[in-house]
Amino acid sequence: MKIVVLDGYTLNPGDISWEGVQKCGDLTVHERTPKNKTVERVLGAQIALTNKVLLMKPELDALPDLKYIGVLATGYNVVDLQECARRGITVTNIPSYSTYSVAQTTFAHILNIANNVAGHSASARGRGWCESKDFSYCVSPLTELFGLKLGIVGYGQIGKIVAKIAEAFGMEVCAYAPSRQVGSRDSGVKFETLEKLFKCADILSLNCPLTEGTRHMVNKKTLALMKPSAWIINTGRGPLIDEDALAEALNAGRIAAAGVDVLSTEPPSCDNPLLSAKNCYITPHNSWASVAARKRLMGVAADNIKAWQKGQPINVVVAK
Repeated sequence: MKIVVLDGYTLNPGDISWEGVQKCGDLTVHERTPKNKTVERVLGAQIALTNKVLLMKPELDALPDLKYIGVLATGYNVVDLQECARRGITVTNIPSYSTYSVAQTTFAHILNIANNVAGHSASARGRGWCESKDFSYCVSPLTELFGLKLGIVGYGQIGKIVAKIAEAFGMEVCAYAPSRQVGSRDSGVKFETLEKLFKCADILSLNCPLTEGTRHMVNKKTLALMKPSAWIINTGRGPLIDEDALAEALNAGRIAAAGVDVLSTEPPSCDNPLLSAKNCYITPHNSWASVAARKRLMGVAADNIKAWQKGQPINVVVAK
């Protein structure tokens, strides 16, 4: 059985093994695939694995042998699910592999803003400490997290881990989840309306999926509800934020800081307003990419194929 990986580099730049997938068939791995090469590379294969390379109707029309598509991520908008269903092509994804890594990145951004470790290290290494008149100094204010209110938008697996970490820091945690009754609690986490969360949070963490209802949930109107001292952290999806509105709020001092791991277009254009916005800290969508998380992803990808080959597919996604 022929297996083709279309864009394997981000999953495996060379530090983990394809062995589990390789045992499932005749494997070919491409680090990256330009759009005009997709059909050529998958032609004759029964299995295609993709992370961000599109497999939509035009590609599927030209790939009659394709029987299985494994998405090497949780999100599966890169595949035309309705067309796959019509053709009997099984599509699977990889749920929950990076929960702890993404939660960790959420707090990496929070702690970066709170303590400015990189800035203080640069100052110390740049003779700032050697030349200081005092044994201790700060190049920027330090913020204690204890007692601050963290608002979590989305209370799935990642949101729950973020809440646990916040409670360990002594933070007050509130959350918004459509399935949870306002005023109810999950241990120390209190559920609020989304509007209340924007108004009361010292730090707002976006850990929800992207839907038509959540697209641009951070916008000019909701930003106006927030404290000028508040921070926004986004490790969810880039389009949750209206980037022009957030950049304007940051530059005007109406929001104190932001930490984002995702942008609306990736890679971003050089004129993306957040790239030059005041107090905006950006990581290149790598919260999912710890070695542990990628090994976990690789293992599930192999398990998905094996289960499908046995006629008992798991982690199947279907058209809604």
